[in-house]
Amino acid sequence: MTGAHRAEPAEQADRDDWGGVPSAGASLSVPTADAMRALGERLARLLRPADLVVLTGDLGAGKTTLTQGLGVGLKVREGVASPTFVIARVHPSLVGGPALVHVDAFRLNSLAEIDDLDLDASLAESVTVVEWGHGLVEDLAPDRLEVVIRRPRGDGLTRSVSDTLAFDDDDVRWVDITGYGRRWDGVSFPSSIG
Repeated sequence: MTGAHRAEPAEQADRDDWGGVPSAGASLSVPTADAMRALGERLARLLRPADLVVLTGDLGAGKTTLTQGLGVGLKVREGVASPTFVIARVHPSLVGGPALVHVDAFRLNSLAEIDDLDLDASLAESVTVVEWGHGLVEDLAPDRLEVVIRRPRGDGLTRSVSDTLAFDDDDVRWVDITGYGRRWDGVSFPSSIG
């Protein structure tokens, strides 16, 4: 990736200088891709229009898999896939609920490029999910939900964005969910799958 330095996911998760104070959170182990989708479905029940969800994790960690579950839970049009090359996709609701705006900010290097997407134009009536958005999209909304997905590699957790392995069914993930802002005060996040 060229341009501005992008903090590695584990490094981002440790920083608190991106704005906001955590108001709620949970950490859980997710053992399979199906379980990651199920977590997305459960999180979707908590989401409403104007919610901003920022997903952080290595390549192949399960960000898009989680978003697929969000799409099922929000009952949007099928076909949630990684928007890496189109940058953003809109999945309209099939039941009159909020649309799912799915953004992949991996190739974006600046706030100006985020601005060019005009995400704020649809934010109020949509659920906006941004992969790789940490440090770029926090100013879009006063409150946000951050989801950090980590996976083991060898004797520790990977800290490299160069890892391109796909989500294997036997490759457990650790998911940290943190709500920032008053929107998430008192919200109970899933603490286990099932």
